[in-house]
Amino acid sequence: MLSPYFQQHADYVSISREQGCRFAKCVADDYNPLHDKDAKKFCAPGDLLFSLVLDRYGISERMEFTFAGMVDENTKLNFPQGDDEFDVTNGDKVILKVKREGKTSKCPTLTNSLIKNYVEFSGAAFPHVIIPLMGKQEVMINPARPMVIYESMIINLDNIDIQEPTLEFAEPSFEYAGKRGKITLRFNLLENGEKVGFGEKHMVVSGIREYCQATVDDLIAFYNDRKATLKPA
Repeated sequence: MLSPYFQQHADYVSISREQGCRFAKCVADDYNPLHDKDAKKFCAPGDLLFSLVLDRYGISERMEFTFAGMVDENTKLNFPQGDDEFDVTNGDKVILKVKREGKTSKCPTLTNSLIKNYVEFSGAAFPHVIIPLMGKQEVMINPARPMVIYESMIINLDNIDIQEPTLEFAEPSFEYAGKRGKITLRFNLLENGEKVGFGEKHMVVSGIREYCQATVDDLIAFYNDRKATLKPA
């Protein structure tokens, strides 16, 4: 599932601009300009790094991911031996901190299902969830520089004896002070209609300003036009 989106070298993994861009648009439905292959400051999607960890180490009952650095086309990702707690690094620099607890499943059906469902959930957050969520408190992101940074996420499963869990949105939250705030997106995991776990995605937003409906309308129109133009065939 993930093989088209990374390169495995002798002792490290790399992600090209083309690979990061195609994962964002083809898998995550994410049209953040940072993931464009010709972006001035390209950044591979955090959800691709998350997916690579699940694919390599399996699914644990409790997992926590903390993003500490950005991945570009020159990053050499080092994945250590699997442990309860480890860091994915680029040389001496930590890129992603991972904590795991409980039993672990290497079932490829479960892994691929969780990756697919979570990444689709994550990619749909902007603008359709984040902008209305902030709008309830009469604020919005800076349309010129929409700085929404992926900070961390958690997944908790009641058990790992499942195969194809589906994901449903749960109530998100947003809190802010001044120009900075924190967004928490929540979801439940279901197997045959029964809840088998839950998770959260945490994001930091900066450059917060007073809500303006006309500006929001322009931002969403720009995003939708961009998606229609750039969506791969």
